[in-house]
Amino acid sequence: MSGLLQISFFIVVSSSNAYAQHLGGTSTFSGLVIGIPTAFSGLALLPLIKLDQGMGGYRIPLHFGCASSMMGHILYALAYRANWLYLILIGRIVSGFGFTFWMYSKRYCSDNRVVGIRRRTTLAGWMVVGQGIGFSFGPFVGGLLYKIGFSNSVFNGFTSPAWIMAAVWAAFWLFAGLNFKDPESQTEVANIESVAAVPLHRMTAPQWGVLATMCWFSMTCFFILGAWESNIPVFTGSASPLNPFDFSPFAAGNLIALGGACTFPFLFANIFLAKRHQDRNTLAIGSAVGAAGLFIALAVLRTRTVNYGSFFVCWFLIALGFNLCSTVTMSLLSKQLPPQWNTRTSMAIQYSNYVGRVTGAVWGGAGVKVGMLNYVGMQIVIVGIGCVMFCTLWRNLKAKTG
Repeated sequence: MSGLLQISFFIVVSSSNAYAQHLGGTSTFSGLVIGIPTAFSGLALLPLIKLDQGMGGYRIPLHFGCASSMMGHILYALAYRANWLYLILIGRIVSGFGFTFWMYSKRYCSDNRVVGIRRRTTLAGWMVVGQGIGFSFGPFVGGLLYKIGFSNSVFNGFTSPAWIMAAVWAAFWLFAGLNFKDPESQTEVANIESVAAVPLHRMTAPQWGVLATMCWFSMTCFFILGAWESNIPVFTGSASPLNPFDFSPFAAGNLIALGGACTFPFLFANIFLAKRHQDRNTLAIGSAVGAAGLFIALAVLRTRTVNYGSFFVCWFLIALGFNLCSTVTMSLLSKQLPPQWNTRTSMAIQYSNYVGRVTGAVWGGAGVKVGMLNYVGMQIVIVGIGCVMFCTLWRNLKAKTG
């Protein structure tokens, strides 16, 4: 389901700028449309956890996520027929309620009832492969459907990705409802007592530092990935003097997809290497690769030597580096903190993701307006802060492999 959520999030990236402009919006509004679902996902998460009543189940969030995702896509598609700009925003907000299951996916991967401590980073690596499929396959399909067009007021280049995803979610909802089974329930009393037995003040200062560092990198990864995914269609189709392209949504979607597809061999290799290398090494390597992509982007923009090859290299390095980083944030925390903290740490990481996705998408949509050098420079500053944090806490980031 995590992979489907990723496709749902990214399938509109290629055409959302053109869709918003067709309905009277701006590129910044397009960035808001891309990023807003995660803000409302964060608002819906707390009531959903309350509804769970401490049982540690996944079935209610699964049904809620499928229903919200299906309805959100339908509303997004109907905006064209209604000729109402804000209906695409409302549709994405409803889809955002479905994105609450991202937290449950992370919690499932670190749930000691399901996954042993030496398999968590490996499983997180598989989730990031699904993430990679989402941000490459989604924009490609969205751009392809935009190019095909289907010229009618209901099923066309702007709306067809949403209609297709609504049908996919309906089918998946039926399949999951028939086949998914919850792990054995935690008793509410035992769960509450065990969490209460590990109060916040018992965490040491280094543990708080590790928590802050993982949350910062979780935010950083999705801020930068979200910024580039929303900025590429805007920048490559803009009248900016730094832009040598004149890309359609289809061409922009192909560029995003190609960069994502080229990361797959490395992401697959990481799944097997995770059994031998510590999470902190993956974090350091991923940060270095992603930062290299940002510095190259800054250089080619500053010297006005942007071309397809240089721009693709920047995007590939950024996609690879920060996807690698995102594999370890939850798994490292789950290895250092007691199992009773699993829901809390999952929420901390997920809310950091949400902050990154929302602000990154808006920042990417506004990239041309604020200036592309400022757009990339801000990302370098954010990565730099994270590097200072993990260098300071390097010894404390040591955890079991796997």
